[in-house]
Amino acid sequence: MIRAALISPFLLAGCTPTSADQAADFKPDYQGVKTSLLEGDLVQFHVSMTGARRGEDVDNYAECAAAQYALIRGYGFARHLRTNLNQEGGVWAADAVYTISPSLPRGLRTIDAEVVVADCEANGIPTV
Repeated sequence: MIRAALISPFLLAGCTPTSADQAADFKPDYQGVKTSLLEGDLVQFHVSMTGARRGEDVDNYAECAAAQYALIRGYGFARHLRTNLNQEGGVWAADAVYTISPSLPRGLRTIDAEVVVADCEANGIPTV
């Protein structure tokens, strides 16, 4: 005779880590930024880190670097063009390209550099 037990999803919810639990386990090691000015206002950022939970963490690191770079160069905005992500042996890497500009650029993935840098500092993500 096979017996099946019905388990309430509410009981199982206690077994699933909450976002607070996952945040407590998040111990990133930001391993640096390499910046290359490609042409004019086109800038490439290579960042790497360990301890990332997912690709979004390393993508955020690259965005923080781009925002700080824009401010260092006297610009207030940047526009994301592309990011290539790679994970190998626990090391996440991003190769991201942004344009920087003094005014809000056209496009969907624009960033206000001052706002982004403040958010990065609040979340403990280093910039350039």
